[in-house]
Amino acid sequence: MFLFTIMEFKSNIVNMIKRILEAKIKKLSHQYPVITITGPRQSGKTTLAQKCFNNHFYCTLEDPDIREFARIDPRGFLQQSDKMIIDEVQRVPDLVSYIQGIVDVADTPGHFILTGSHQFELTNVISQSLAGRTAVVKLLPFSIEELKEDVELDELLYRGFYPRIIDKKLNPTEALSFYTNTYLEKDLREIKEIKNLAQFESFLKVCAGLVGQILNKNRIANDIGVDNKTVDSWLSVLQASYIIFLLPPHFKNFRKRLVKAPKLYFYDIGLASYLLGIKKKEHLISHPLKGALFENLVISEKLKGYYNKVENPPFYYFRDHVGNEVDLLEDKGTSISTYEIKLSKTLSQNIFKGLDFYKKLNPDNNESYLIYNGDIKTVRYSHHCIPFLQRKD
Repeated sequence: MFLFTIMEFKSNIVNMIKRILEAKIKKLSHQYPVITITGPRQSGKTTLAQKCFNNHFYCTLEDPDIREFARIDPRGFLQQSDKMIIDEVQRVPDLVSYIQGIVDVADTPGHFILTGSHQFELTNVISQSLAGRTAVVKLLPFSIEELKEDVELDELLYRGFYPRIIDKKLNPTEALSFYTNTYLEKDLREIKEIKNLAQFESFLKVCAGLVGQILNKNRIANDIGVDNKTVDSWLSVLQASYIIFLLPPHFKNFRKRLVKAPKLYFYDIGLASYLLGIKKKEHLISHPLKGALFENLVISEKLKGYYNKVENPPFYYFRDHVGNEVDLLEDKGTSISTYEIKLSKTLSQNIFKGLDFYKKLNPDNNESYLIYNGDIKTVRYSHHCIPFLQRKD
């Protein structure tokens, strides 16, 4: 006999930083019988689910006893309450088929709230059994817009945005060390059998050193002493765990040879900084990769903007074989916006070279932006210049 009670709704959840996705999730819960919240570990999925649905029965399949109950008696497990939050549902994938049967009969909006941290695994389970029955939202760590704080750039690059680090004011180096050792290694064993964890840790650090660069699998393989097949496998693990994302190149027939490999970025900039050995924000003052980290920060923030609207980001980069490049393209179908991202505080004509080149190349490029580390919002050479950190009065 298994007895479970609803987890106490802690008072600190009520006072949590408001997530932009909250209103969208509540709206979707009136339209779909199942809401699936996915994202990296410790991005706040459980806290958000409990805040939005505090009257739902809560259980987590991370608990081995609860997981066993769900496996051996899925119908009994799902009959514990008529409204349920089930954390890490991909741990018992067969459960989703039983959920399908229940919602097909009852069709009650907001019946089940599911969360999961393994992107590919969860997507496969959902697409097979809950297609058309669930709304899927991605919750990343905090965005700058959600935090509403005036913080120096170096502090953001060093600390990152994982909620626990910010809520508890933890030392980022210590917290990210624990995060890497416990959560990443746990995910690795669940998603892919990786026997040499020390070698995989080297792989992680090599990836951090390639932030903002075009992915070169041969280089990675040579640096850590593995073959390309292993690199492909390990990259898929990092993507599945919401550690990295790959920015694809933008293809269009410009009669030019274009680079076809993606660029590599981290979802959380603090984790990338930690893997680079940055143990305090002062280390960033003269760090050779600070510009690449700034680029990563800007792109990941724009990514959060789309995910917080429950939209797929139409993001790409552009580079031809002679080095003409634009850091970020936003392809809206009928128009394209381009973004150059520079750590510089100073505006000079040379800084707009990539934007100028692409604007002449593609008539669909209707708006172009420079996102930089300065203080002045202006227009220069027909490009909008936007300070990344808008100070509050």
